[in-house]
Amino acid sequence: MNVTILQTDIQWGNPKENIKQAEDLLLAHPGSDLYVLPEMWSTGFATEPQGLAEDESNSVSLAWMKRMAQQQNCTICGSLAVRTADGYYRNRQYFVNGRNGTVQYYDKHHLFTYGGENRFYEAGETHTIVDYEGFRILLLTCYDLRFPVWSRYADHLQYDLIICVANWPESRQNAFHILTHARAIENMAYLVAVNRVGDDEYSHYRGCSCILSPIGKTLAQCKPNEPQTVSFSLNLEALRQKRAKFKVLEDRDIW
Repeated sequence: MNVTILQTDIQWGNPKENIKQAEDLLLAHPGSDLYVLPEMWSTGFATEPQGLAEDESNSVSLAWMKRMAQQQNCTICGSLAVRTADGYYRNRQYFVNGRNGTVQYYDKHHLFTYGGENRFYEAGETHTIVDYEGFRILLLTCYDLRFPVWSRYADHLQYDLIICVANWPESRQNAFHILTHARAIENMAYLVAVNRVGDDEYSHYRGCSCILSPIGKTLAQCKPNEPQTVSFSLNLEALRQKRAKFKVLEDRDIW
């Protein structure tokens, strides 16, 4: 499965410009099975969503994801700030499959209380694992990376790939590097982490989006501080062989 990271410089509260940037990057690198965008890729990390979050029912950003995924015969993944039909705001990561027309989602479980995300957003309570091109894929969002129990490979939570979309600031870049590698290694899974670049009112974002192997090796990585794409072809059979030979998951703790 060929995966392409879309590391964007998100323009604050400007879905039109952010859609254009994402589309330009995607169309410049056609042919991937899966494209991954950052957290809240169409607005920036809007902890106060009023006036910024789109209604899910008529979201132009989600409509673009659906249209582009269908046109390019691929899947597009990334999170949006949306208001759902029940009136709640959610940081919702969408997995839009243009090959079969399905849309699956994950609502961020660990809201970033330090930045006030919990004041206006409703936390998700369930995991989401999607099946795509033979891979079982666990969806995580940014702050979730800090909580290994939530993402621990287990009897009820088995997967081959973690996708984590993020707005992770440069001031905590070292933590992003360590935590992404730790989640890949401890769960013996591929990991795709997509961070933004640029600035908002609160932070500078360095990016350093990456694709990691099940032993924590960097397979591909974006340059810091600039919009960029990188791609890598993930090999499911190689993962299965690695797990069969080095059976660390069989020694995991059962809680």
